[in-house]
Amino acid sequence: MGGFFGTIKKSSCLMDLFYGIDYNSHLGTKRGGMAMFDKEIGFTRSIHNLENSYFRTKFEPNLPKFKGNAGIGVISDTDAQPIIFNSHLGRFAIVTIACINNIDALSQELLDKKMPFSEMSSGKINQTELIALLISEEDSFVAGIENVHKKIQGSCTILLLTENGIIAARDKLGRLPMTIAQKEDGYAVSCESCSFHNLEYEPCYNLGPGEIVKITADGYEQLKAPGKQMQVCSFLWVYFGYPVSTYENINADAARHCAGCLMGKRDNCQADYVAAVPDSGIGFAIGYSNGSGIPYKRAIIKYTPTWPRSFTPASQEIRKLVAKMKLIPNKQLLNNSKVIFCDDSIVRGTQLSDNVSALFSYGAKEVHMRISCPPLIFPCKFLNFASKNSDLDLITRRIIQKFEGRHDINLEKYKTTDSPEYNRLVEEIRSTFNLNSLKFSTIEDLTEAIGLPKEQICTHCFDGSSYY
Repeated sequence: MGGFFGTIKKSSCLMDLFYGIDYNSHLGTKRGGMAMFDKEIGFTRSIHNLENSYFRTKFEPNLPKFKGNAGIGVISDTDAQPIIFNSHLGRFAIVTIACINNIDALSQELLDKKMPFSEMSSGKINQTELIALLISEEDSFVAGIENVHKKIQGSCTILLLTENGIIAARDKLGRLPMTIAQKEDGYAVSCESCSFHNLEYEPCYNLGPGEIVKITADGYEQLKAPGKQMQVCSFLWVYFGYPVSTYENINADAARHCAGCLMGKRDNCQADYVAAVPDSGIGFAIGYSNGSGIPYKRAIIKYTPTWPRSFTPASQEIRKLVAKMKLIPNKQLLNNSKVIFCDDSIVRGTQLSDNVSALFSYGAKEVHMRISCPPLIFPCKFLNFASKNSDLDLITRRIIQKFEGRHDINLEKYKTTDSPEYNRLVEEIRSTFNLNSLKFSTIEDLTEAIGLPKEQICTHCFDGSSYY
């Protein structure tokens, strides 16, 4: 995943850019970068590794070298960026949030045209450079971005910093949102609206799928109209969207609360209280509490002084340690209690196993788990929020392989709510973790909680329904 922020003002934009990028830190942990343009000194860029530190810590010493009234930046879990590019279209800096499934074929196509690749990420092709090369194949930025949308399989959302302004281009099917915000002396653009509030920007325009807009300090103009089809990621409202952010004018935490309330009203589980696995399970848990009438208590607390981030390292061994260290159970609340725990999802199952073991070791009599989304059966092909290494990273696929001898058959049956196969899958997960009961939200309830038509949201990880 990743998140970006851009701003252009009539005065210096440095501090707005610095803090605006930082407000995307919950979306990635690998690299951060920022670039600015000044008419006198041109482009300035800095990129740092964030795996052992934080954006502010790494970039604050670099701030004196930056100057200008326009800039873009990114928190990335993929490639090092921004890239500053010189082409027949002019000089520009580019940041992307992309997942390119046909990157090998596209890179070979460009190599066959004698185009060089100078940027590498962990020994692999830098996908942001590939996107810049695809843009530069055409005679205008708009035609170049359309070329990207036509050729890639996956998704790509782009910010370009040019000598004449910022060009913002939302993914062809709008997998991620893009919002423009305004204040007295300029504009900003980001996929996370939470980055605007404390910088005194007011959201004023949501880009549509495939739409391209040019932004200057005086306003914004549409360069390409939006398409009619949208597949915005439903997992924004489940997990990785920040609670105060809104996407398509729908608040993330409000959707989580609604999903919890829908489940709580229908559930007949008897317990002493409802609790959440912090952070993204909290909105759902409070909604469940309101819907069921069972009180909410904080039986697990996240240790925020040193574990503030929601994303964890790529290494399974380190991820398991982080998952354990950042959450502290409250023994006094748990002892001799029947508890309904709410979490956002079950992906690999590692963290759930550790959490449930801790709850019982602290004296919980019963542990009932409620999950705010349906079972994850298909790896994400569009935003990289779930592992692409193997389908068997998903606990559901490992269980299907156990039942069927293969992990990739009868998926239609396993994804269908309340089918015999679905119920068997859920029961196996429950039994694996020694839970007293387990329920997942349905796609119907998730869709209702989000408030968009089903065909406008991507639910591929639950039902395999989305497309390129």
